[in-house]
Amino acid sequence: MPLILLSGYPSSGKTHRARQLVDFLNSKISTSSDPRISSLSVSHIDDESLGLSRDVYREAWTEKDARATAYSAIKRVLGRDSIVVADGLNYIKGFRYQLYCEAKAMQTPNCVVHVGTPIETCRDINKKLLADAASGGGYADAIFENLVYRYEEPNGMTRWDSPLFTVPWEDDTPPFAAIWEAMIGSDGKGKVVKPNQATLLKPATETDYLYELDKTTQEILNKILDWQKDHPGEGGGEIDLDNAGSLALPAVPLTLPQLQRIRRQFISLNRQHNLAKPRIRTSFIEYLNGDLR
Repeated sequence: MPLILLSGYPSSGKTHRARQLVDFLNSKISTSSDPRISSLSVSHIDDESLGLSRDVYREAWTEKDARATAYSAIKRVLGRDSIVVADGLNYIKGFRYQLYCEAKAMQTPNCVVHVGTPIETCRDINKKLLADAASGGGYADAIFENLVYRYEEPNGMTRWDSPLFTVPWEDDTPPFAAIWEAMIGSDGKGKVVKPNQATLLKPATETDYLYELDKTTQEILNKILDWQKDHPGEGGGEIDLDNAGSLALPAVPLTLPQLQRIRRQFISLNRQHNLAKPRIRTSFIEYLNGDLR
């Protein structure tokens, strides 16, 4: 059943919102006379339940291991009879995309709940948490500022961040009714998502597929770099990429390391999905547009 992914700045109140959601979902399930709904369970996954301290965000390698732990825990409980509330920073677009693919492969809907607490408010809350040892503590100042700087805000225009529900700091509760309708529905029928070629896993991955994945993505990078070489100093605009789609360029010219980083992320996420060859090109262009937006 559905994956509800929370995202927000550190010390923004994500766990508070997650607990509100869990209480609401459990209440709806326990009072429902619909067998489809009454058989559901709710799983709340956060850093605390996984034994992860806030210090894991101090180093890149420990943070990477922490994300892998969270990913495995979410994947393990994601199924037909469980609503998963994934409570964490979830600040990297690529990680949210990866979870979106898992949910779609399971033919279950997903949404993102963005806890929209202003940075200054988060900073004040974090300082109070650091000063209060009984609260469990906040993030060290350097870690807090680094996470805020690297935060990639959800964008409801992208597939993996939609539907997107933003919860302002001033609101008493998340939009419970809208989330329930989007994820569970009130028509007595379960929400089923049809998997597509981008998320449907195959038993094996052929060597020529990995070759095509590498070759096609590199060809697109070369076209972008060639265009920038022919248009020095020009930012913005669109590039038509062989009728497979167009790429909206940012105002600042793209660098080779920046493009290679995005390409490596895409290959890592899709090396096991065995996309149809024509789909590799369009999927990579969609991914580029989402990352550069």
